[in-house]
Amino acid sequence: MVEWTDFERATIKDIFAKMDYEVVGPATLSRCLVVYPWTQRYFGNFGNLYNAAAIAGNPSVAKHGKTILHGLDRAVQNMDNIKETYADLSVLHSEKLHVDPDNFRLLSDCLTIVVAAKMGKAFTGDVQAAFQKFLSVVVSSLGRQYH
Repeated sequence: MVEWTDFERATIKDIFAKMDYEVVGPATLSRCLVVYPWTQRYFGNFGNLYNAAAIAGNPSVAKHGKTILHGLDRAVQNMDNIKETYADLSVLHSEKLHVDPDNFRLLSDCLTIVVAAKMGKAFTGDVQAAFQKFLSVVVSSLGRQYH
């Protein structure tokens, strides 16, 4: 079980409370698909992913980006039991979708960059540490089925 400080709990909840899911979700998934183009193979039914402009303007990418962020809400609300919260998603991604578990880390890195850009100077080292700790627990939980 992960131990959370009061600062970490408050920071994570504050970040997600202020996050514009309509902007951050699509920007995060778009960045991941552009920077790590091999991740596109899981989104073959999304249509045109041929270049950065097509990816950024793709409504399926935007929709799934928002879905991902709303999925993170479950972790925010269950910080003391993230592994169990994501047990079914771990099975889905490993057994049905066959997603490389390293892609969860790549996506979390992209989310960190997008959040940092949105928060600016408020994204201090302490805030980043709390956010990345949270995301590492999520990534570990999603990859649990692979072990």
